[in-house]
Amino acid sequence: MYTLNCKGRILAIQHPLVMGIINITPDSFYTNSRATGINEILMQAEKMLNEGADILDIGGQSTRPGSEKISADEELTRVIEPIRAITEKFPAAFISIDTYYAAVVKEAVQAGASIVNDISAGSLDNKMIDTVANLNVPYVLMHMQGTPQTMQKDPTYTDVTKEVLDFFIQKKNELNKKGIKDVIIDPGFGFGKTIEHNFELLCNLPVFKMLDAPILLGISRKSMISKTLGIKTDDSLNGTTVLNTIGMMNGASILRVHDVKASKEAVKLFEATNTRK
Repeated sequence: MYTLNCKGRILAIQHPLVMGIINITPDSFYTNSRATGINEILMQAEKMLNEGADILDIGGQSTRPGSEKISADEELTRVIEPIRAITEKFPAAFISIDTYYAAVVKEAVQAGASIVNDISAGSLDNKMIDTVANLNVPYVLMHMQGTPQTMQKDPTYTDVTKEVLDFFIQKKNELNKKGIKDVIIDPGFGFGKTIEHNFELLCNLPVFKMLDAPILLGISRKSMISKTLGIKTDDSLNGTTVLNTIGMMNGASILRVHDVKASKEAVKLFEATNTRK
């Protein structure tokens, strides 16, 4: 079991947790994950919490391949008011802020967020790591080759599992030295990886248990599902559930998803099976 200290509240990971995605953006790759306007955002948050979401992940800019980068100021205008509103209406909710800007992290945590989800591992803002250390909140450390604008142009590895593992060993040690105690590992499916790389990482997920950290699985409705099956993103819920189940069997601790209800059902069935081994 892992525990995360979220601004003085303990989030215990006794079984896989579900992190619901709320994208306050006009251009995220999955249309149904987008929310605009406080009322719509609150309705989406309430729906996810009622379905059993353990964490709400709030993001203010798309990081899909080839996405257009926006400024920290623009991102702040999108996420801070919604985080405040969710915190006020649902004070028991655990909120993570999905950003690579330190300035956004600082204001989001003040507004009510208590986990930082950074796709860049601090590489896109040199103030990020020190900011997270000073705030003393859990940090999602993700692996990415390149940037969202360039990452899928020609991702290349000699041994993707070894290279991602080596990256995590080095970065986790760096974070621990800075005083960041609660580190969550995210292999970064689709972030500078081919479909083959993604499936290799999923199969080799047990290797990352040596890091002694929760593993976050972010594969919900991604192209590794739709392209493999020859379907549209809108039709990839079943494939998402299958791969999330495989991920849990291989050691995933947190499922980052668009569809909370289906994922909570998968967790419940996984746990019912796992307790009988």
